[in-house]
Amino acid sequence: MLFHSGLLDLLSSLGLVSKIVLLILLIFSIGSWTVILYKWRFFRRQEAADLRFLKTYRRNESPLAASRDLHLHRDSSAAAVFAEVARCYQLGGNGNPGSRLAIEGVGEGEAGLPTQRAVERVLAHAIQEQITRTETDLPFLATTGNITPFIGLLGTVLGIIDAFREIGVQGTASIAAVAPGVAEALVATAAGLFTAIPAVIAYNYFLTRVRRMAFQMDRFAIELTNALEMRGLQEDASRP
Repeated sequence: MLFHSGLLDLLSSLGLVSKIVLLILLIFSIGSWTVILYKWRFFRRQEAADLRFLKTYRRNESPLAASRDLHLHRDSSAAAVFAEVARCYQLGGNGNPGSRLAIEGVGEGEAGLPTQRAVERVLAHAIQEQITRTETDLPFLATTGNITPFIGLLGTVLGIIDAFREIGVQGTASIAAVAPGVAEALVATAAGLFTAIPAVIAYNYFLTRVRRMAFQMDRFAIELTNALEMRGLQEDASRP
């Protein structure tokens, strides 16, 4: 019954403080749902892009040959990590590492190629950068889940104070005098919980997706490092 005509009547009878509290909670609710929908699409697009890139990467014999197709995988975190490693090498036309670094300051081994430790540092930095990118907007969900119940509770406390003040003015403590003020106060608490619960659920869900993505990038980094090391050993063995 409350969620039919009674709810509209109750909202129209709210005091100024309760309306301000509900307006603040409405802004947080709209913001959190916007972030939820955006991040859901973001992770869905990113995971699909990662799968496409990994298929492309594993089809090539050379571990760095996939750098030619990086422009086709702009949404892939794995491709972004791979691109940072590819920049450590000056690639030739056949996909083989050149004789000098594409960027300075990462450390050089024999023949001017980056050392394994330098590649690992680049990988660690690239992975951390991608994790930071995927965590964008998640703090807003955490903030919404943490503070909106307290905002609702503040509205409830102020509403109850106003109800007791009205009781003192009327000089009676009957149900008819107390119930409207208490009901008005409890609306703020309900609104705060209604705003916070989806934000907390979404935050925990997206945090799990971030951790899964970080694990996949770590696994890809190990695979890429091993492939580069094996390629270097094969090239050393083929030299006279």
